[in-house]
Amino acid sequence: MSTSAPAHPRRRSRRRPSRLVATAIALLTLVAATACSSAVDELKASSGERQEGGTLRVGALNDIIPARIFTNSSDAINLLIGSVYDSLIDYPLDELEPQPSLATSWEQSADGTRLTLQLRDDVTFHSGRPFTSKDVEFSIKTWADPVWTVQLQRTAAAITGFDTSDEHAITLTFAHPLSNVFDLLDMLPIIDAESIDQLREGKAFVGTGPFEFASWSPGAKISFTRNDDYWRGRPALDGIDVSVIPDPQAQVSQLRAHQLDLILGASYRDFESLGKDEAFRVNQWNGAEGQVYVGTNVTNPALSDVRVRQAIAYALDRRRVVDEVYRGAAIPISLPWPDYSPAYDADANATYDFDLDKAKALVEEAKADGVTIPKLPLTYPSENPAYGAIAQIVQADLAKAGIEVELDPQEQAQVIQQLIGAKFEGLWILNHAYAHYTPSTLAVSAYPFNADHNASLYVDADYKAIADEVWNQPAVQGGGDVDPADYAALNEALLKGSFLLEIAITLPQDASSTQVHDIGQTKRGEPLFYDTYLTK
Repeated sequence: MSTSAPAHPRRRSRRRPSRLVATAIALLTLVAATACSSAVDELKASSGERQEGGTLRVGALNDIIPARIFTNSSDAINLLIGSVYDSLIDYPLDELEPQPSLATSWEQSADGTRLTLQLRDDVTFHSGRPFTSKDVEFSIKTWADPVWTVQLQRTAAAITGFDTSDEHAITLTFAHPLSNVFDLLDMLPIIDAESIDQLREGKAFVGTGPFEFASWSPGAKISFTRNDDYWRGRPALDGIDVSVIPDPQAQVSQLRAHQLDLILGASYRDFESLGKDEAFRVNQWNGAEGQVYVGTNVTNPALSDVRVRQAIAYALDRRRVVDEVYRGAAIPISLPWPDYSPAYDADANATYDFDLDKAKALVEEAKADGVTIPKLPLTYPSENPAYGAIAQIVQADLAKAGIEVELDPQEQAQVIQQLIGAKFEGLWILNHAYAHYTPSTLAVSAYPFNADHNASLYVDADYKAIADEVWNQPAVQGGGDVDPADYAALNEALLKGSFLLEIAITLPQDASSTQVHDIGQTKRGEPLFYDTYLTK
């Protein structure tokens, strides 16, 4: 592994180019366009014949951070987890029915406090060591350790007993019934205890998955090779090379120039354009939805008044964000749930439909009561093109309601650090996940929602009580069997608190050349390349 320092993100000069430089840029653009045109022509002329082996070349926006490897906080981390590790069960994209993976079957006690899993007996780690029930115990305890800042830490920590007397079966005992335990088993990668210290340093990532970690050059490249002994059978690809390219436009250019086979980061406008070109394929992963939102630090004096937070909610022109930024691949929302969630309520979801008059009235009412609203910082990751565009729309929307904000773009890693540590000064824009899982997972686990400690520093006894109520119930396959009245109460608590202001459900996309086939995606948002193959 290279130990060179991470590269700094590219910065654009604000100086005007000289005529000579401008001429050079024009020539380079012409050469690049010619190269792209030639590459596209080459792609269109491909034979379509299946290629044996080959290396998939992927562009990712963000690098991995070993200390946050279990946080699902970047595209490169998601790719690494999906390629190197397996889970005990897998959810299909379109439902919450557990399917066997490293666990072949399971049985829950009648009171929902014990779960016995039968495990595969033919699985080995990339090191050659056999997978056993002790590895399940180690993985759950690792996730329960707060040092890893895993979002499902509370659920993992609620597993208090481990019977590993059988190497190929384990019985878990819970502190209380866990309605979301299958969510944990879907998300939890099985981790190798023998290499955990090397994992902390980014020197080794050892799992049981279809690809083995080969090398990492920080800020530049991550490589994986095929696991020839994979228990599902040998993958078709020889390997995967991931290039860290923080500039989305550069990713698109390299895809068009046939220097990459798959890109994970581009604007939705670029995805729309690529989808109209027969040389490329755009994948949309319904069932792995995220939610883009405006977060609020409720301890900020201006934002501590709920009327100001509600005014922001009313002022958000969600339809404009959906149409202009996501090109229709998103759904405006006031509550986080997709329409197939047991917590979904269409009427409640319309609570904060765009209403500028209500927003202005709430701001004026708060000011009349002595609330001072200074210019508020609006923080967002600078690499993802969607966030910058949304931030400008939000800035304009709030100005119409009488709330000034100052745009505060920062590197993704810094924004995630503030999210985990609850360190935002005012407002921020990010995506969250987990609303497409069992609803209790969102309320007790997600950084922005965790009723015990969330990024908004929002504390409310009613919210915590209802979050615990929907959590402390036996797990039922398919998403749980919680009383609908409890979900209605959870929705009421979220709307009443308005500490997190939803904008839209977003449907993740990526783009590849048409020489790439059978890419998959987990519900967790991890790309899957086990079945992937290339054509000539």
